[in-house]
Amino acid sequence: MKDPVTLEVRDRVAHLTLNRPEAANALNPAVIHAFRDAAESLTDRDDVGAVLFTGAGKNFSVGGDLRFMHDAGDDVADAVYGLASTMHAGIEALATLDAPVISVVRGSAAGGGMSMAIAADLVLAAESAHFTVAYTAIGFSPDGGSSWTLPRLVGHRRATELMLLNERLTAARALELGIVTRVVADDALEAEGEALARKLAGGPAGAHGAVKRLLLRSSVSAFRDQLMDEAHTIAGMSALPDGREGVLAFLDRRAPHFGEP
Repeated sequence: MKDPVTLEVRDRVAHLTLNRPEAANALNPAVIHAFRDAAESLTDRDDVGAVLFTGAGKNFSVGGDLRFMHDAGDDVADAVYGLASTMHAGIEALATLDAPVISVVRGSAAGGGMSMAIAADLVLAAESAHFTVAYTAIGFSPDGGSSWTLPRLVGHRRATELMLLNERLTAARALELGIVTRVVADDALEAEGEALARKLAGGPAGAHGAVKRLLLRSSVSAFRDQLMDEAHTIAGMSALPDGREGVLAFLDRRAPHFGEP
C-alpha cells in the first residue's frame, strides 16, 4: 500500500506531501496520523532548512473525509476530536520549526485543507487554485487553527464573513485578501515553490526560526514585552556564527555563507 503522506529531504528541503490523490487528499485518520508523524519527525533534524508542503494530484486537500465521519455513527464526536487533535499536533510541529514552511496549493484547499495550507509561513497558489472555509456548510465549526490564523490574515470582520458564508475564493481573491503570498501560473507552480524553498534553505536557519517565533508571539504580547523580546533575540542572533558571518559578508561586499561553523 502507498504511504498516505510522503516525506523526502533533498538538498535541505523537506518535501511533505499529502498522498491520497484518488480522494482529493481528503483527511482521514491514516492521512492525519501520517502527517503528524512526518511533521514531528522534522523537529530534531539539522538537515532541513525549508519545508515544501503540498498535495499529490490535482488538489491540495478538500478537507475532512466525510464518509469516515458518517461511518463513525454514534462515535462521531470522538472520531472527529481524534482527527482534529492529531492534525493540530502536526500543524504545531511545523509552526515551531526553525525552517520556514511553504504550502504549494493547486486545485481545492477547503475546510481542514484550507486550514492546513494557510497555517504555513508562506503560501504559493496556482492561478486555478481555490479556497473555501467550508465548515458551516456542513454544520461544523472550524479546526486546524483557522479561527486563529484567518482573522490575523484578513481581520476579524472579513474572517467572520468567510466562515459564515463560505465564499469560494479564487487564487487572485485570496491574494487580494492576504491569504496567500503569491499566485503563480499553473505550469510554473512546482518550479517556483522549489526555487523559493531552496533560497530559504540556504539562509540563516536560526534567524528564520527567530522571525517565526517573534511573529507568533506578537499577537498575544504587550508592545513593551515584544520590544524586550526583540532586543534579547537580536542580541542572541548577533553572537551566533550566522550573525557574525552576515555582518562580515556585508562589510566584505560578498554573499554570506550561512550554516557554516
